[in-house]
Amino acid sequence: MRKLFTSESVTEGHPDKLCDQIADAILDAALRKKSDARVACEVFASTGAVFIMGEVSAGGLEGIDIEAVARDTIREIGYRDNRFGFDADAVAVITAIHGQSPDIAQGVSRALEVRGSKKQELGAGDQGMVFGYATDETDELMPMPVYLAHALTRELAQARKDGDIPYLGPDGKAQVTVEYEDSRPVRVDAVVVSAQHLPEIGHDTIEQDIIGKVIRKVIPECLMDEGTRYLVNPTGRFVIGGPQGDTGLTGRKIVVDTYGGAARHGGGAFSGKDPTKVDRSASYAQHHKLKHRCYTFELSRLKLYYNSAN
Repeated sequence: MRKLFTSESVTEGHPDKLCDQIADAILDAALRKKSDARVACEVFASTGAVFIMGEVSAGGLEGIDIEAVARDTIREIGYRDNRFGFDADAVAVITAIHGQSPDIAQGVSRALEVRGSKKQELGAGDQGMVFGYATDETDELMPMPVYLAHALTRELAQARKDGDIPYLGPDGKAQVTVEYEDSRPVRVDAVVVSAQHLPEIGHDTIEQDIIGKVIRKVIPECLMDEGTRYLVNPTGRFVIGGPQGDTGLTGRKIVVDTYGGAARHGGGAFSGKDPTKVDRSASYAQHHKLKHRCYTFELSRLKLYYNSAN
């Protein structure tokens, strides 16, 4: 039986991903300062402004310049001037961070299972549903559509930073449709890449560069054939992008962050959350557990093959 399955990925300059990275940069700064800090950071970005909200335990952000962390992250992503409508040194950064609720803190500081005893054991800050998934479709044990989509957006960003395609902007996304036969990936049916660019660059140049320097570099030749379709900037133009073109929000790319729609999702986002938030830590743990099962299965299959051959 044949079927098609599509997944997407976004570049670091996509407005939602920009927010995710700012949230995680603030989390990292807090954990470097205080390893047991509890952080739930949310970021919202729009034209000319970044809003940083959330809850942090006492001392978690003491001495940390949140505004500088946000601007450094935006600058590192590639928004260093106003050529692409968002400038790290010009945007307004507005913060509204407060302390963690004591009602939540008491459940985290001492788990329900050990209350009434002298044991110290952390609890989860909230209820949560998490799913883990792993597959042997790729060496990374991720589904092939999302694996290839991520590879494309990484290469898109690298081509911009290395100067191979110097007119690209930080915003972009990729979508890959893979054809399966009897549950195994056999070919790539379609690739869509949308890349922000300077206004003076023509569509033909962009299409030629992205197909030659990104798509063909990433997608294995054995997966492409004469029927594979390439759609580069299918609207014809992508000059206005980033937070200037679309509002960004932490946690709005949860499917991109997991398995590209190939598995269920509990609904919780990852970015800006310390390990006591099981939305993040338990999801990672579930994937790690299933990766181990896949490795064990592969070793068993290899052993079976070796024994039968000898």
